[in-house]
Amino acid sequence: MSLSDVDVQKQIKHMMAFIEQEANEKAEEIDAKAEEEFNIEKGRLVQTQRLKIMEYYEKKEKQIEQQKKIQLSTMRNQARLKVLRARDNLISELLRDAKLKLGRIVADPKIYQDLLDKLVLQALLRLLEPVVIVRCRPQDFLLVETAVQKAIPEYQNVTQRNVDIHMDQEDYLGVNAAGGVEIYSSNRKTMVSNTLESRLDLSAQQKMPEIRMTLFGANPNRKFFI
Repeated sequence: MSLSDVDVQKQIKHMMAFIEQEANEKAEEIDAKAEEEFNIEKGRLVQTQRLKIMEYYEKKEKQIEQQKKIQLSTMRNQARLKVLRARDNLISELLRDAKLKLGRIVADPKIYQDLLDKLVLQALLRLLEPVVIVRCRPQDFLLVETAVQKAIPEYQNVTQRNVDIHMDQEDYLGVNAAGGVEIYSSNRKTMVSNTLESRLDLSAQQKMPEIRMTLFGANPNRKFFI
């Protein structure tokens, strides 16, 4: 039995409605899947950018913290150097004052003669040379010559040796020197400096830990003085 035109039209409409419904459902499914994939990708991109931003600011924060530490360390070092310079300046000033006070010793002939006697004998005993040359200030020549004459028998008594002492009358110590003597071996290769300046410098060097302790107190960063 053949279908009438009306039945054919109904079937066609029914098929078209079914196809349209299937197409709509498929389109909705595609849209939903696309939306889901879009949201997933968007979330991934957002998370990636968030991590990058966090990493950037963490890096910046570390850089700032490092810069702060460097600046703080620099400021501490500068302050420490400033304190050390101030301390060194104070010690230098004290040594300058001490050198100026050496003039008081030289100004007293009796005290200065006694000191020269000891300085000459000490230098001779340190050199232990058979022939020596003595240098002094031109204004001290007679005092040193007297000290030399006193030192010879004492030297001989201590060492059981003879010594020939020559006074250098060509190359004196500077007239502005504080005083004292320099004594050389005959070839001038060995020398003992017993000038007042050298004795003061040596004493200051040996006593420097005690001087610093007195002026500035104990250094907490040091267990021993060197």
